[in-house]
Amino acid sequence: MNIQDYLSQVNQYFSPKVIGEVNDVYVKVAKIKGEDIPWHNHAHEDEAFFILDGELLFEEEGKDPFTMKKGDFYVVKKSVNHRVSSKSECQIMLIENKSTAHTGEVDSHVTKSIEEQLN
Repeated sequence: MNIQDYLSQVNQYFSPKVIGEVNDVYVKVAKIKGEDIPWHNHAHEDEAFFILDGELLFEEEGKDPFTMKKGDFYVVKKSVNHRVSSKSECQIMLIENKSTAHTGEVDSHVTKSIEEQLN
């Protein structure tokens, strides 16, 4: 299946969908629009972001915010507080360990369980 075909099945913002797995890692796609993702971290896992389309504002504690654009790739190291947002729809691919909780230890209205991400 084509990545755009997977993205066409994503009908909620901030709701990652697992599209594949490699060993102990999930490959996910998501659409981002707005500022609903809370500050959070992943205590034991790094998290990789790849921008498929649009622009993503990336905020990481202790650093200046930066904008990621189509084709950009960035890895957030474990335990680093971060959040993302976008004024217009942004399509992303995430590469995360299977144990990575969507919004870390922070539970918010956008938090999705791994079961929700697999459906």
